[in-house]
Amino acid sequence: MTATPDIDASATILNPATGEVAGTVRWTDPADVPRIVAGLRRSQREWEARGAAGRAKVLARYAVWLGEHRDEIEKLLISETGKSATDAAQEVPLLIMIASYYVKTMEKALAPETRPASLPFLAIKKIAVHYRPRPIVGIVAPWNYPVANLLMDGLGALAAGCAVLLKPSERTPLTAELLLRGWIDSGAPDVMAIVQGAREAVEAVVDSSDYIQFTGSSATGAKVMERAARRLTPVSLELGGKDPMIVLDDADVDLAAHAAVWGAMFNAGQTCVSVERVYVLEQVYDQFVAAVVRDVENLRMGAGEGHDFGALIDDSQVEVTDKHVQDAIAKGARALTGGRRPTGPGSFYPPTVLVDVDHSMLCMTEETFGPTLPIMKVSTVAEAVRLANDSPYGLSAAVFSKDVERANDVALELDCGAVNVNDVISNLMCTTAPMGGWKTSGIGARFGGAEGLRKFCRQEAIVAPRTAIGAGGNYYHNSLKAMKRMNLMMTKLALMRPKRVAK
Repeated sequence: MTATPDIDASATILNPATGEVAGTVRWTDPADVPRIVAGLRRSQREWEARGAAGRAKVLARYAVWLGEHRDEIEKLLISETGKSATDAAQEVPLLIMIASYYVKTMEKALAPETRPASLPFLAIKKIAVHYRPRPIVGIVAPWNYPVANLLMDGLGALAAGCAVLLKPSERTPLTAELLLRGWIDSGAPDVMAIVQGAREAVEAVVDSSDYIQFTGSSATGAKVMERAARRLTPVSLELGGKDPMIVLDDADVDLAAHAAVWGAMFNAGQTCVSVERVYVLEQVYDQFVAAVVRDVENLRMGAGEGHDFGALIDDSQVEVTDKHVQDAIAKGARALTGGRRPTGPGSFYPPTVLVDVDHSMLCMTEETFGPTLPIMKVSTVAEAVRLANDSPYGLSAAVFSKDVERANDVALELDCGAVNVNDVISNLMCTTAPMGGWKTSGIGARFGGAEGLRKFCRQEAIVAPRTAIGAGGNYYHNSLKAMKRMNLMMTKLALMRPKRVAK
């Protein structure tokens, strides 16, 4: 899709659906990144000094710009990725929603917190915890959502008072330039910059930042963390997933089928929280499979307007998807829809429903990141839970049942960062809840209410006297009488009974 990035070189970006030119980009010389960061550091000091209320006004103006230029952004997004118009339409509204939430909550979330004294004799001290921004937050974003993934964390970092150094995927660099233009056009200060390129660019960003937010594969995330450890730079990693969906015997089968198809095929399956495998209780298995096939046969594949989902990002992703499908078929699975790469132009793969699958197949154990939906029949809830947890990944999951309490009980048995009950992917919209993975699906989380801002901050404790009385009274005061008095007081404190907690 692109030329191999070289220093001082430019590349032509092609639309994966049509092969047409989407635009050109000039790669950043990695040696130039320290200079870029130095400029960000100068601007960040003034940005922090504005305070939360001042920064909120800028973020609000940027959200307005995003809304006013939505059509322009989505047109370029479709050209750069081959998405359908339906899929492209999700990204800008998500950013506006996130910006709106932070604008309303950031002042309170970032306000200093007072803490009580741990012991009575420390009551003479006033304890306050301040949230100070990490100056430079490096954001390394993937190609599947070039708009949303680039700024869904960036907005939080900017709200916290940080400057952001954006590294978009070399496969989708064009929309990043447009988003930066919007930041400048909305009258914002120079606290946002872009580094374009591949591996060397990522390394330069990691080496120059004070915090790294990475979204991408588990293998690359491990390399980013290893690089960041050289300077003890903290990281937050949102990595791959193999998200399971469990359909219980009392589920609304039509609802579950609709959700499974949308959750698997949305954005051509190129979503970290896609439905990648389904476990269905045998009592409703046949009904569920029939409903899924019915829904899939109504899907329209193609880029732009009038289609439900578009192209994969390039031919290499098509090859991964087809490899998983052919591996399953060779081991006894059946493709009820799709199953073969089309012969026409573009990096497309048809929506493929697989049955008679098991965990010997790649489609059930490795991240596919394509429009496939493998469905496995199970006899008990315990079997469904065991199979769902039989994975190195643990990003999110879904459970369907008309009995919400029953579904909640099953959800708490699943080893993952989030579970949607009677829905899929919706946790991504809940900015008050943390979105993070367990196991090899990541470290840390995005969003989570106030924590979504505070993660980009360092905590600074200020301990100040409430009064001048007693200050310095114990400095080198080690007389025998004073020592006995101190020992007696500490013994009494150790023997104090805790207060009873009301039942």
